[in-house]
Amino acid sequence: MGTTQLESVPEPKYWHLKTVIGEALDSDFAVGEILPNERELAARFGVARATLRQALEQLELEGRLQRRRGVGTTVAPPRVGVDVSTTQHTWPGVAEETWQSMDASSAVAPPAVARLLDIEPDEQVHVVRRLRVTQEQPVAAELLYIPSGSVPELNVTDTPTGPARARVVLRELQRLALDGQDRAVELGSARADDAKELDRLPGAPVLVVTTRYLSEGRTAAVSVATYRADTCRLTFGDSGDLVMAS
Repeated sequence: MGTTQLESVPEPKYWHLKTVIGEALDSDFAVGEILPNERELAARFGVARATLRQALEQLELEGRLQRRRGVGTTVAPPRVGVDVSTTQHTWPGVAEETWQSMDASSAVAPPAVARLLDIEPDEQVHVVRRLRVTQEQPVAAELLYIPSGSVPELNVTDTPTGPARARVVLRELQRLALDGQDRAVELGSARADDAKELDRLPGAPVLVVTTRYLSEGRTAAVSVATYRADTCRLTFGDSGDLVMAS
């Protein structure tokens, strides 16, 4: 079999540099350690700074490095596993130590979410905002949409504000019997509000995990969670259900 055109294309210089730097990260740097500045790194590896930036950007995309505002470029910890299997059925907020409830409010759900909930486009729902934090860094932001029919006993006028209100809404949701859930994952770009919460630039690659929670033959809630693609990886539990890989 002859050599294909793709096989004859030489490896880009930045790609080779990425491999060299990756090996240096394993041997010379510890997790959380701040890398030297670009001038020093370019001199160390004997490359132009433009080539160095390309290599660093690729390593950041692969989750090997993190660029933190006011800190610099640091060696990233191992990626956080995001279980996308549907064999374990639990309501949000049950035994989830890594999630922090931030706030709850009432708003109109996005059209796609309203269709999943099978509600009118202009119907108000409860929106719980949560943040997933690992090693003191935010790795995911979630919006959980709950129609009033799922929490009929919730009296909005009597509920507190902020995180306390979020916890009250979640407790009311957990009164329902959970029949199951289904989940979809897609690659996306960080919106401005998600980017701010996740300490990323708008447009940065993210994993969007949409979960539909089922109770009594209907959709009781919908979660839209945005995960940093540079710090998270998909896992599939023990079920062996392979839907996609990252």
